[in-house]
Amino acid sequence: MPLNLNRSYLVAVLGFFWLLSDNVAALAQSDTEAAAQANNPLANITAFNLQNYYIDEFTGPSGESGNQFVLRYAKPVSVGNSQWLIRASLPYNSFPFGANGSTESGLGDFDVFAAYQINTGDPAVSFAIGPQLVAPTATSDLLGSDQWQLGLANVYFNAKSPKFQYGYLLTWRGGFGDTDGKPRVSLGAFQPFAFYQLGQGWYTGGAPIWTYNFQNDAYSVPLGVRIGKVFKRNKTVFNLFVEPQWSVADRGAGLPKTQVYFAVNMQFQE
Repeated sequence: MPLNLNRSYLVAVLGFFWLLSDNVAALAQSDTEAAAQANNPLANITAFNLQNYYIDEFTGPSGESGNQFVLRYAKPVSVGNSQWLIRASLPYNSFPFGANGSTESGLGDFDVFAAYQINTGDPAVSFAIGPQLVAPTATSDLLGSDQWQLGLANVYFNAKSPKFQYGYLLTWRGGFGDTDGKPRVSLGAFQPFAFYQLGQGWYTGGAPIWTYNFQNDAYSVPLGVRIGKVFKRNKTVFNLFVEPQWSVADRGAGLPKTQVYFAVNMQFQE
């Protein structure tokens, strides 16, 4: 039986603040740059993220809940004189299927992109573009596309202000090769993000993902409000947050209607 939305928010928030309790020191004043860069997807720092979307309600008739847990790894690399960021993600999905409310759980599709970082002339402004590859690693056809995909990723992040940072991640990917009779994937996603620093490592903002399916004209436009905390332990910067999200426009079944996004992100400074 799916959790009530208010209860799911409470569970997420309580878990979040439990992680922040006991022996978590606030960032020192000299670490304001670390706080501003904690949400930068193009930060020149190796990062490992544990992210989770608890989906309280999907669009369509099922009314069931679901979950997606994502392991994500990002690493800057140099190729000759060029700078790249490699980011790889692997989800574990638990989604409802069918009229009887049954759930399918397992690995989803693995995706990776390599973003070439363009020199903007300002170290506080990051801009990158590069290829994206999705591999059909899902353990069930219900949890993935069952086809290889190629696409593009474009990222922008502006951290000129120590108080307010903003940017976006724009991706598109399309299926290629044998699709085993399934419709060929053609999916776009736009993730705007904006963050306001509250001081002592606390911040607010949001980073919802808006999607559009070119194959069937389905779309999802959520909005969210985040509360997060950035702190440093030795040479690791931790970024913990919880972000309830609500769909303000959508078309099609099986899309998130209400969800809670929470994560533990780690950046490993040298």
